Amino acid sequence: MVYGQIFRQRSPDDCFINVNVGGFKQRMEHNIVKRFPQTRLGRLLCCSSKEAILELCDDFSPSNMEYYFDRNPHFFCYVLNFYLTGKLHLVDGLCVVSFFQEIEYWGIKERHLDFCCSSKFHELMELVQDKERDQESEDQQLHSSDSSIEELSASDEDIEMFDGSWCADVRRNIWIRLENPGYSTSAKAMAVASLSVVIVSIVAMCIHSMPEFHQVDLNEKEIENPVLDSLENFCVLFFSAEFILRLAVAPLARKFLCRPLNIIDLMSVIPFYVTLACDTADEGENTNLENVGKVVQILRLMRVFRILKLARHSAGLRSLGATLRHSSREVGLLVLFLSVGISMFSALIYCLEKESLESDLQTMPIGWWWATVSMTTVGYGDVFPVTLGGKVIGTLCIICGLLIVALPITNIFNKFAKFYERQRRIDLRRNK
Repeated sequence: MVYGQIFRQRSPDDCFINVNVGGFKQRMEHNIVKRFPQTRLGRLLCCSSKEAILELCDDFSPSNMEYYFDRNPHFFCYVLNFYLTGKLHLVDGLCVVSFFQEIEYWGIKERHLDFCCSSKFHELMELVQDKERDQESEDQQLHSSDSSIEELSASDEDIEMFDGSWCADVRRNIWIRLENPGYSTSAKAMAVASLSVVIVSIVAMCIHSMPEFHQVDLNEKEIENPVLDSLENFCVLFFSAEFILRLAVAPLARKFLCRPLNIIDLMSVIPFYVTLACDTADEGENTNLENVGKVVQILRLMRVFRILKLARHSAGLRSLGATLRHSSREVGLLVLFLSVGISMFSALIYCLEKESLESDLQTMPIGWWWATVSMTTVGYGDVFPVTLGGKVIGTLCIICGLLIVALPITNIFNKFAKFYERQRRIDLRRNK
């Protein structure tokens, strides 16, 4: 029994419920409302106390038996139509999120949407959910303490940290010019000089590997080309001076040393000094250093880290690094899918090719190699199936490889596009 009916005799008005939604008043028959007992108005009819009623509406007048709702009166017209017809329609001009919140408030289920509006509603909700997921992912990446694009750029907080420190103005001016090439003409000149030395160093490293530039002494012992050696020394001295200068003017040395680009800068010069120390020890004929030559060769190969120094001057490389950092799940899925496919197809190709004397696929490890180059669509052609069944398996392997690689690559590419666009906006904002 509705609250208030026990205080007076039953009248014809008891068969109606008086609703006031944002100033819009409407009388509704109980029989119509009871058709949908799970809705908010249907639950009101079952309330036996004022406290229970106020949990479902904003206010209640016992004298008039009127229920007040502080909601959108325009939308309530669609609610009335739902009670009369049993079907709900989308509201023109109303956001789909607001529409969902309104039907959720009134206790109306999505299944009551008419067929003409159901598909459109679900499409709009999926679009909103995708945008929310993208926004949450972007916010998480922006506020993450891991390597991100913002961490690779000089920030206003770094500049403010100079206040109160020694030689604050001088260090601040040098720091801005080193970290922001678009700050002034001198900053651009410093960036061009640094980029030029990086390119020269990479070219010299490539030339050093060519036999035409190798030289030997009178004892037929291979020695360094003096021109390339001098060029290498100059590049390393430049990189060392640049790193020390950055470290000296950095607002916080610990934060500076923890940044990815600065770690790359340090790794690009350390091999030179370690190699120099090993050469010095080797000249001293130290019997404890039998493998010094191999160590020196490995350390010289580590000069390839200088290529990564280009990331300091390239928004694309910085975006690529941030993308890989935040795509560990997609990369893990890619490796998992490929591992399963390679294991399966290597076993199949081994079973079909092991009886053929013309085939090179006689062992499982060779089958793994063949499946790897086939699924990744590299296809060296060094080993290949010769039987009809093996060729069928090879065809399936290539097709499955295309599908497996394409699935996570799409998400990785979308992340790269977002990171790259954000980095470009940051660079444009800093250069203004």
